Amino acid sequence: MKYLLIALWGLMLAATSASAQNDYRIKGGDTLSIEVLEDTSLNRSLLVLPDGTINFPFAGTVQAGGRTAAQVQQAIASSISSNFTTTPTVFVSVASVFQAPLSAGVGSGAATMDIYFIGEVNQPGLRPMERGTTFLQAVAQSGGFTKFAATKRVQLRRFDRKTGKQSVYSMNFKALADGGNLTNDIVLQDGDVILVPERRLFE
Repeated sequence: MKYLLIALWGLMLAATSASAQNDYRIKGGDTLSIEVLEDTSLNRSLLVLPDGTINFPFAGTVQAGGRTAAQVQQAIASSISSNFTTTPTVFVSVASVFQAPLSAGVGSGAATMDIYFIGEVNQPGLRPMERGTTFLQAVAQSGGFTKFAATKRVQLRRFDRKTGKQSVYSMNFKALADGGNLTNDIVLQDGDVILVPERRLFE
C-alpha cells in the first residue's frame, strides 16, 4: 500500500509539471530544449533573447516570447517542414526559467545589467555585468571565443523596449583588440546581445 501511494504521488507530480509546462508563457532569458525526431543533428538548447526570439536552423528567427512550448513547437515544425518529406516531429520544452534578480530592471538603479552571449563563445548564455561595462570588457569576462569564431563580424544587438525595435551594430573585435579606434568600443546597455557568428571557409 505504501509503495502504491508513493507511485500515485509521483504520477500526480508529473501531471502537475506537464500542466505547468503547457500553460507557461515563455519569456526572454528562458532556455528551451528543442528536439527533432527525424534529424537529431538539429537538437539543441537555445536561450530566448530579450526580444523574445530564438534562431533555429532552417527556420531562422522564431518568436518564442509570449508563446507556450506547444506553440513554439508548432511554429518550428511548420517552418522547417519544407526540408523533410513529411512534417517533422518536433519537441520543445522549457529547460530553465529565467529568474530576474530582485534589484534588476531597467531604470531600477541596479548596479548590474544582463548581457546575453550566443554563438561561437566559450560560455554562452546570460551573464550579469556591471553598468558601464564596454564591449571589449564584456568579451573578456565571457570566457572568450571558440576557434571557429568570426571575430571581425561580431554583432551587438540592442532591443528598445519602448519602440519594440532592434538595432544591430557590427563590431570588429579583432581590430579593437589589435589597438583599433577605441571610440568604437561601445558601452553596453541592459539586455544587449553579443552574437558571434561562425567563421566562413578561408576567413
